[in-house]
Amino acid sequence: MYEFDEWLRRTRRLFEEFDKLFEELMKESFEPLESGKRKVIGPFYYGFSVTIGPDGVPRIREWGNIRPGLGARPRISEAVEPFVDVIEEEDVVKVIADVPGVEKEDINVEATETEVKISAERGERKYFKIVKLPTRVRPETAKASYRNGVLTITIEKVEKEKKPSGVKVKIE
Repeated sequence: MYEFDEWLRRTRRLFEEFDKLFEELMKESFEPLESGKRKVIGPFYYGFSVTIGPDGVPRIREWGNIRPGLGARPRISEAVEPFVDVIEEEDVVKVIADVPGVEKEDINVEATETEVKISAERGERKYFKIVKLPTRVRPETAKASYRNGVLTITIEKVEKEKKPSGVKVKIE
């Protein structure tokens, strides 16, 4: 539960920072324009997913281009962190990422034994995410497909899960 409590505290702080930022933006919008130029800010994206792991512990994953900052303001990046789901199967690990609005030629995927780096850029749309994998994989086996804004990456595990093999013990 500690992870959930920590996430809840950080999320509350993030929304408090949103309120402060919104108030500042409203003040700026009513001030006279300096040298005829207006500062353009946004768009802002923030989301999260909560899943229950096989051990019964909730897993919270955040996505978007806003992260709680160390100072008074949240950190806002130009690139949006896409929503990503990691599915561990018996022989492979699948990474599924939502990256709408780009073409497959705009997407760059790099894999190592422990992580996958996804980046994409087309016009104003920019995505970036480094995904830590739950187990070691063989990056040379990585295959990716992109359809309807969803990128699916499949990578074979280094060691396939061994099914329990036992031997019959004779009782004398």
